[in-house]
This record gives sequence, C-alpha cells and structure tokens, in this order.
Amino acid sequence: MKQRRKAWWIANTSVLIALLIVLQAATTSLAAPLLTGSIVNFMLVVSVMLCGITSGITVAAVSPVAARLLGIGPLWILIPFIRAGNLALVLVWHILGRMPGRPRRSLIPALLSAAAVKFLVLYLGIVKLAVPVLLKLPEQQAAVISGMFSLSQLATALLGGGLALLVLPVLKRALEKSQG
Repeated sequence: MKQRRKAWWIANTSVLIALLIVLQAATTSLAAPLLTGSIVNFMLVVSVMLCGITSGITVAAVSPVAARLLGIGPLWILIPFIRAGNLALVLVWHILGRMPGRPRRSLIPALLSAAAVKFLVLYLGIVKLAVPVLLKLPEQQAAVISGMFSLSQLATALLGGGLALLVLPVLKRALEKSQG
C-alpha cells in the first residue's frame, strides 16, 4: 500500500510540474505576467490542496527554476526569495485550507491570508533586501524589478487562488472517481 501511495504522489506531482511548465511557457509568449503569475499560483494551490503538502512544496520549489530556465524568471539570485514566497503560499493554504469538510466559502481566509503572506515575503525579501542590498542595480533597473515584486504579486496570488477555489471541487470529484 505504501508503494502505491508513493507512486500516486510521484505521478501526480510530476503531472502538476509538467502542466505548470507548459502553462508558464504558453502564457509567457502572450507577454502577460499577470496571467502567468496567476496560473502559477493556481497550480501551487491545486498541488497542495489535491496532493498534499509535499507535492505543494515540490511544485513551489521547482516553479521559479523552471521559469528561469524558460527565460521568463528573473535573476538567479532572486530564486531563493521567489521559492520562499511560493512556499509561504503553499504552507498557508495547507494550514488554513486543508481542513476536512469545510465548505468552499470557508476557504476565503486561506485565499486572503496566503496571498498576503506571499506578497509580504516577496516584497520584504526582494524589494527591501535583495534589490537594494544584494543587487545594487541602477535606479531604473531596481525600479523595474521592485515593481515586478510588489502589488502585482498580491493580485496574482488572489487571482490564482480564486480560480483554484472555483476549480478544486471539480478536480477533487474527478480524482475520487479515478481512484475508485
């Protein structure tokens, strides 16, 4: 039974990562960072809510590296901060959202809290620490990178989480049917 569960986790987490990479690549060509960011956050929420905390953490850690390798992520030095923001989102969703038997509307606190925490982690880590202290970029470049990691991150976390709230019940039913 343990091996079957492990195989299920590997298969589902792999599918989620593959889907995330495909969606990142597809939406990047549209030059719509709000769309790409919302989809990434959607995938993070789906991974933790459907497959558990270890799947969510894995997808959260892989996402910024995959984005960078696709040429859509920022500088390598910012990857640990982005991972921290993703992990914060996943952990809050796990803590507040994975309580059995909760109606969908009671997931609103998870949505709002996770988005706020991710925003704060990214804003403090990148805008207040990495850009001024680690990168020491010219003012114009610093403003561009700081802008990428301010309120738009809150918006994408809210949009992605909101979409997940709408889609998760359907996905959960489909998973339950497929597992027999």
